[in-house]
Amino acid sequence: MKAVLFHKHGGPEVLEYTDFPTPEPKPGEALIRLHAAALNRMDVMVRNGWPGLKLEMPHINGADGAGEIVAMNPPLPEGEGLGVRAGAAEIGELQIGDHVVINANLGCGKCEFCLAGKDNLCRDWHLLGETVRGTYAEYVALPVRQLYKLPKDFDYHQAAASALAYQTAWHSLVKRGNLQKGEIILIVGAGGGVNTASVQIAKRLGAQVVVVGSDAKKLEMAESIGADILIDRSKEADWSKAVFLATDKRGVDVVVDNVGTTFMMSLRALRKGGRLLTVGNSGGPKFEIDNRYVFAKHLSIIGSTMSTLADFREVMDLIVTGKLKPIMDKTYPLKDAAAAQERLWRNENFGKITLDIG
Repeated sequence: MKAVLFHKHGGPEVLEYTDFPTPEPKPGEALIRLHAAALNRMDVMVRNGWPGLKLEMPHINGADGAGEIVAMNPPLPEGEGLGVRAGAAEIGELQIGDHVVINANLGCGKCEFCLAGKDNLCRDWHLLGETVRGTYAEYVALPVRQLYKLPKDFDYHQAAASALAYQTAWHSLVKRGNLQKGEIILIVGAGGGVNTASVQIAKRLGAQVVVVGSDAKKLEMAESIGADILIDRSKEADWSKAVFLATDKRGVDVVVDNVGTTFMMSLRALRKGGRLLTVGNSGGPKFEIDNRYVFAKHLSIIGSTMSTLADFREVMDLIVTGKLKPIMDKTYPLKDAAAAQERLWRNENFGKITLDIG
């Protein structure tokens, strides 16, 4: 098969478009012929590498993908190797020829968390494209429980663009953050996949949405998908004060901050009893906060990663019925994955970048 891979960490120049052996599905797995993959900032971070990250080289980027099942390997007796988890697809639900989208959140299917339907807390958790080879390729083999059946006419690129971003935002806002109708939510950043998903989910729940963006164009796009209050950080250096004033000196109930280095301004923007939700650290993993804001204002910092299989199915049901719609940026052919990653890393996108796997 054709794939984009790298043999060592580094810049975009380490990515190679080349031949690689097609994977063989293990018991309980399906082989998917991918038609689309979607990019995440994690792809670039993995390509760059970090201390302690150990990969089987060559490595293939990519968490998100959608395509067609072309082969299936039945599970071992009594479901060994398949696992039993709430919300998981089973062998009998899917067949060769079905169109599917991938859930990149890989639990073992056997530990106490997986068996309780909390697979994103798995004791042996992996993320597709991070610690195992991913979707920048013509084929991928995965456990059937990781697949969601798509309507035949649903666009592969929209499906791929939805999977990681929407399940992550849904689990963070709905299941961890308990966002309620009538609350005010601040989203730090206007253009990324999780943030655009968060705007839509928050509006669906009946919240008022404040967005801090890097420029007027991205803020205009955020407004087009439902943002109510727009703050341009290029004009407001202390945007926490601008948020405070824009909410009639009330502050917000919830902040979505996946930058990390902006935590102090997010904590200042929260009202007493507010919640800061985070699923990432695009600005860097280490930073300082003033703990007095946390205890004096009764604030909660709530982290999460991906979602459960049940959450994934719940949010994908909303996607395929048109109740939530992924925001699409630009599509590149698979061989141009390096250029696609550069666009993403420079924050030039609004919404999801996808790869066309012809």
